[in-house]
Amino acid sequence: MTANPRRRLVLASQSPARLGLLRQAGLDPEVIVSGVDEDAVSAPTPAELALALAEAKASVVAARPEVYGALVIGCDSVLELDGQALGKPSDAEEATARWKSMRGRAGTLQTGHCIWDTVAKRYVSGTASTVVRFGEPTDAEIAAYVSSGEPLYVAGAFTLDGRSAPFIEGIDGDHGNVIGISLPLVRRLLSELGVGITDLWTQPTD
Repeated sequence: MTANPRRRLVLASQSPARLGLLRQAGLDPEVIVSGVDEDAVSAPTPAELALALAEAKASVVAARPEVYGALVIGCDSVLELDGQALGKPSDAEEATARWKSMRGRAGTLQTGHCIWDTVAKRYVSGTASTVVRFGEPTDAEIAAYVSSGEPLYVAGAFTLDGRSAPFIEGIDGDHGNVIGISLPLVRRLLSELGVGITDLWTQPTD
């Protein structure tokens, strides 16, 4: 008897952070960007918005004929602050204002996750939430950070594993969720689809 072949895994996201976390966890997804217009998606709460965006991205990629047979993972993150959903800032001015409003406070990073099984033609989804406690960088430190360009490419205008790390005092919850994807939630969602995450592991290299 031969073992069943490992399922093909597709990440419907261009985020290098998400790809990196999945690879570190022993997975080797292909990347296919959905092209979803995020501004066209709305929801009543930040958590629901993150979930709706994740479902939209995964659904668009899962519908492509060349993806049939794969498991498709879609994710999207927003920072919830004062009840508002904050995604990527549109420019340096917005990123600067964002950081000045966040410092010394806490926000909740909401990441929606959706996994499509293109063989079973069904999906499961969920949202992971992590509280982020921001430090109090000076105006000069904020200006230097914004000038690096990093905050323009990440939800909430910060990263846990980048140049803004010294400005984050701590988190309550899954750190991977803040970086871009909650591996424990991915495991639970795969289980709902009848797939064991260890069955998707690549073979260790010598």
